[in-house]
Amino acid sequence: MKKRIFFLFFIVFVFVSFSGISQEKKTHENKSYTVKKTEEQWKKELPKMSYLVLRKAETEYPFTGKYNNHKEKGTYTCAGCNTPLYLSENKYDSKCGWPSFDRAVESNIEYDLDYKLGYARKELKCNKCGGHLGHVFNDGPKETTGKRHCINSAALNFVPNE
Repeated sequence: MKKRIFFLFFIVFVFVSFSGISQEKKTHENKSYTVKKTEEQWKKELPKMSYLVLRKAETEYPFTGKYNNHKEKGTYTCAGCNTPLYLSENKYDSKCGWPSFDRAVESNIEYDLDYKLGYARKELKCNKCGGHLGHVFNDGPKETTGKRHCINSAALNFVPNE
């Protein structure tokens, strides 16, 4: 009986794991972005950490990004294509170790599902180049949107207000 339960658990685990991986690949393969570059072009043009975050969906270590404690007024843009993504007025200190915003420039953000940790998370991407930015969580400021856009500094550039 224990062998059957273990086997059933194993089959369910494998099915869930592989269905997540295949779904993630489908969303990336079927999407056409206005900014298109080869992997070699991305590698050549982006700093190493920006390449790893934007193109390989990696995550920088918490409390290491240049925009985590950044307080200037302006616009945060995609480090891959300079598309405006976040306004400084929507940035807040979530104490999570990454820049946090309660909302984005919605017309420039794409939502996807990420199963890399074995469960579904809502991934944030630039909808012009497809670059991975971070994830959105429902633990943001209740007095605004209740959302926390947890973004890698390496995915961002900053343009100060004039």
